[in-house]
Amino acid sequence: MEINEFKVDNSEKFKISKTKTKYNDKTYTNDELQFLLDKNIEKISEFQSKLYAQGEFGILIIIQAMDAAGKDGAVKHVMTGLNPQGVHVTSFKQPSAEELAHDYLWKAHNSMPGRGQIGIFNRSYYEELLVVRVHNLLENEKIPEKFIGDDIWKKRYEQVKDFEKYLYENAIIPIKIFLNVSKDEQKKRLLERIDDKAKNWKFSEADIKEREFWDDYQKCYEEVIENTNAKVAPWYVVPADNKKLARLIISEILQKTLKGLNLEYPTLSAEQTELLDEYKKKLEKS
Repeated sequence: MEINEFKVDNSEKFKISKTKTKYNDKTYTNDELQFLLDKNIEKISEFQSKLYAQGEFGILIIIQAMDAAGKDGAVKHVMTGLNPQGVHVTSFKQPSAEELAHDYLWKAHNSMPGRGQIGIFNRSYYEELLVVRVHNLLENEKIPEKFIGDDIWKKRYEQVKDFEKYLYENAIIPIKIFLNVSKDEQKKRLLERIDDKAKNWKFSEADIKEREFWDDYQKCYEEVIENTNAKVAPWYVVPADNKKLARLIISEILQKTLKGLNLEYPTLSAEQTELLDEYKKKLEKS
């Protein structure tokens, strides 16, 4: 599987209508999907161990999507088998009073992974360019009027792009995933949440209300992805109508990104190796 086919290309205007919600390159069985995912998780686990030991890079995985696209499942299944001490998940929901008292990137900066860590944002600061715009929620942020003009979204695109460039230049590597689910598949999954008692708790009236703004969100996502895509922080648009396949693609993107960092365990100097030999002898005699 070639991950570049999911990477947004800046050579032409980005259109969601031209992207896939189904991946038709090959028909995988469920067993094949699980086998390939398990193999990738093993590789990711090995890379995570080196990432932690080397302590030079941090990894930030951003997952954005419409409701019921499979964000939680992707986090759960792709990160299975990783050392939980080196992984931190942050969910971005309705901002608290404390968050509203700060700039919109404040929470994101406070939640960044350290060197040697993997951070996952389940939704992210991109909500500021999506739900805030769709529902005209800027007034909740108590920003002085003189700072809100017709070009505020253009400015925020530039701010986010600069922020991610800053992260990259400080060895925090952004991996941005948009789970691209179709409207029909979303409808099917929301109905399942109603019909299946075990999934009733997942259903929210807000899901129905947000679905009414489907076209507005698609337009915003299109603009956001086009204007914040960058070589150092590219967007990957992952077909999400098949959850298991989407998880495989995400795992492929993550393991190949980690592989590209050329991670290695730290090597000891000759003097340190000599000391280890001495320590070993002492331990064996004790």
